[in-house]
Amino acid sequence: MTYETIQEHTAWKDLKAAVSAFQPLQIKDGSVPNQEQHGAARESVGTIVDSIRTLSPFFPHDAAYLEALTADFGAWAEGDFAEPDFLDSLLAFQPQQHRIDGLQHLVVFPMYTQNGSTERLVEAVLIEVIWPDFVSELEDGEYSNKLFVPIRFLDFTSGYDTNSAVLFPETVAVRETPAFTWGAIFADREAARYRRVVRAAADITSLELPEGAASLLEDQKLIESTFVMWDLIHDRTHMRGDLPFDPFMIKQRMPYFLYSLEELRCDLTAFRESVKIEKDEEASPEARHHAGLVQYAVIFDRIFRFAITGNRVRNYDGVGGQLLFAWMHQHHVLHWTDGKMSIDWDEVPAVVIALGEAIEDLYWRSIDRPKTAHWFAAYDLVSNTLTPNPASVWAKGPDALPLDGPPRGLTDQVLDDEFPLSMFYEALNRKMKDVIASTAGVTGRSDA
Repeated sequence: MTYETIQEHTAWKDLKAAVSAFQPLQIKDGSVPNQEQHGAARESVGTIVDSIRTLSPFFPHDAAYLEALTADFGAWAEGDFAEPDFLDSLLAFQPQQHRIDGLQHLVVFPMYTQNGSTERLVEAVLIEVIWPDFVSELEDGEYSNKLFVPIRFLDFTSGYDTNSAVLFPETVAVRETPAFTWGAIFADREAARYRRVVRAAADITSLELPEGAASLLEDQKLIESTFVMWDLIHDRTHMRGDLPFDPFMIKQRMPYFLYSLEELRCDLTAFRESVKIEKDEEASPEARHHAGLVQYAVIFDRIFRFAITGNRVRNYDGVGGQLLFAWMHQHHVLHWTDGKMSIDWDEVPAVVIALGEAIEDLYWRSIDRPKTAHWFAAYDLVSNTLTPNPASVWAKGPDALPLDGPPRGLTDQVLDDEFPLSMFYEALNRKMKDVIASTAGVTGRSDA
């Protein structure tokens, strides 16, 4: 059965309708506290369970998971829809064990969707694995990442009709936190957003795209596989390198510009490694070709989409995009002259890699510094390139900050928009805001 017919299957349509009927009954923690609504909730769950059982034969590789899933739904109903616990079915779902190009999964959990709903509502999504041969070769070699699962959307419920482009196990409602063994990224949504945004931005800025960069805008499958390569290297970088003693993956309260540097570090590592792969004569031709495309993707997604997407409240991805743009401009490889943008592509790799090295040096020095000193050093790195908000207390230096209290006092002094948009980005944002907004909910199939 192809994914088109699975989407058209009555059981899938019934499942989606039942999820849509069930969600309004839930509160933020996922429970259904109103006993008067339990009859309707049981009816919806009954349809969800029946639909899962009907569709299960199409997903034999997920048989144990889907069986555990129906059991978790049954136990939830028997427990009068208290705060949901889907640990057993989550542990049974192991998509990283079947990274086969085109393999499909039916995923149903009470969960929040990053950049979407913050409530743990029941969501259902049909997905398909993207696993090109050249990515398998990279993963088998220097870029091992057994937790990484690149996917594309086939269909979804409302929580994914948003900007969310990830499927992470930590978002699922469970009784205790397990060891997480996989993380899935919707490369088709990333690719579709990129095509729409970069096409518009290049037109607005009169930027003449190199042939390789232009090819990404015309071929959805090509850019999907490019994003898979980028994400493979980015994702593994979070766990590698001379990291600060407390890994950035752990939830902790710190100035948001530190998250800017961590995400940018991972992207710039993907850029650097792609430069290396492109020059590697022992790499496959397909890997070398995609390595060149990854470099364009990192730069354009960062400077055109990341910098102006989302609000200005602790937008760490926004700061990362602004930083890359300003670094390239101040190192004279990106130019804004006569109302047109141009980029000296032959000079770009050395300049972009140098920014990555500056972040890595910051990290290397971090284990010899107190936490607050590391924070100040990180601020200096960013503020030496980006101009802080004129109202910033941090910009006045340590003497203006409360150093005699807990670190949270320093974090509280960081403005929501510590590094505002430049005049260039303010103008670009006005011209691009409708395009950016239009990418919510987009998929590779809807924007092919």
